[in-house]
Amino acid sequence: MKQENKVYFTDREEEFVNLLVSVGTRRPVAQLLVFLANKPKATSLEIEHGTDLRQPEVSVAIKYLGGQGWVTSRDIASEKKGRPMKTYSLAVPLKQIIASIEKAKKSDVENRLALVSRMKAFV
Repeated sequence: MKQENKVYFTDREEEFVNLLVSVGTRRPVAQLLVFLANKPKATSLEIEHGTDLRQPEVSVAIKYLGGQGWVTSRDIASEKKGRPMKTYSLAVPLKQIIASIEKAKKSDVENRLALVSRMKAFV
């Protein structure tokens, strides 16, 4: 039987994931961000084991983070045939990612407050 070593988030890391989720980040994306913040480079398989996410969830989260410009990937040369493996890492510091999330949330709140102000005009 094959034994797997699972990595679990510490209480502090889990709290950080929960904070990201509470501001509107999807849980797999939050878990991936926290994982990559603590591990500079990781393969998809390492991410799956370290976050307890399934491969499709990892792929969707990587695609989202890559679209934001927050994650980069590099091909790893393999001696075996088949698909080349990739390593993923944060493209920008975590503080910059948090600043981007903050800016987006502030913009969202300002837009909603502007809509409320427009609604008041009808009363």
